[in-house]
Amino acid sequence: MADRPQPRISSRKKPQQARSSDLVAAILEAALQVLAREGAQRFTTTRVAERAGVSVGSIYQYFPNKAAILFRLQSDEWRQTTAMLGEMLEDARHPPLERLRRLVHAFVKSECDEAGMRVALDDAAPLYRDAPEAQEARKASAGTLAKFMREVLPGVAKPKRDLAASLVKTTLSAVGKEFSESPRSAKEIATYSNAMADMFCAYLAGLARPARG
Repeated sequence: MADRPQPRISSRKKPQQARSSDLVAAILEAALQVLAREGAQRFTTTRVAERAGVSVGSIYQYFPNKAAILFRLQSDEWRQTTAMLGEMLEDARHPPLERLRRLVHAFVKSECDEAGMRVALDDAAPLYRDAPEAQEARKASAGTLAKFMREVLPGVAKPKRDLAASLVKTTLSAVGKEFSESPRSAKEIATYSNAMADMFCAYLAGLARPARG
């Protein structure tokens, strides 16, 4: 049995003029509002068009279907997370493990601040998660983490560094998502972030110790 073709999720064209960029921005803002209010199951291009005050045809100039809109929202979220990773893990003003600790705090706070939208995007993921564009986007942060692990674990073999990067990334994502599913106070966020950062730092210090000895 042939695999069902994946929907196209790439944008049809890039906005070239300020007016076009404004239109795409309005569409995406309306899409965020519709997704937050209606959820992934009731998300449609018609509802987005109504919210944005434009025709459905205007949306189709830039997005071939609702999966493309949702993927763009998810891609923007991924890019923001990757930028945060790079900014914090490459900040040479702080020692490596302090950078990791700062990242954990920022990531957990971000997960809690945007929990509702992240849940809605997770619900929408089946529409695009197996598409080639999505697979490429998921790899975007790998280089930043790999570079950080080379710095913090210079004497450790690459397979162990890769495992460490995978564990940190997976744990941040999975545990942060679960923690943010309930409303949290600033004190709870700080306490939880400290505990997770302690765990990561102890793990990396343990990996580095034999190599230095």
